[in-house]
Amino acid sequence: MAGFDDEVLGAPPAKPPVHAIGQPIDDLSAPELAERIALLKLEIERLERAIAQREATRNAAAAFFKI
Repeated sequence: MAGFDDEVLGAPPAKPPVHAIGQPIDDLSAPELAERIALLKLEIERLERAIAQREATRNAAAAFFKI
């Protein structure tokens, strides 16, 4: 259940993303860029797992219904 402050003031603002596609990177240091690359690689892996799950579901349905 939401707390009283959340009910009165609304939910706290969402944190800005660590990296946005196309964001200027001129002012970032090499370690900051490396950190963003690591985060983006993790996100790519997460997205690839989601694709694999969806394909497995579709293939299971196709096999069940003999599409």
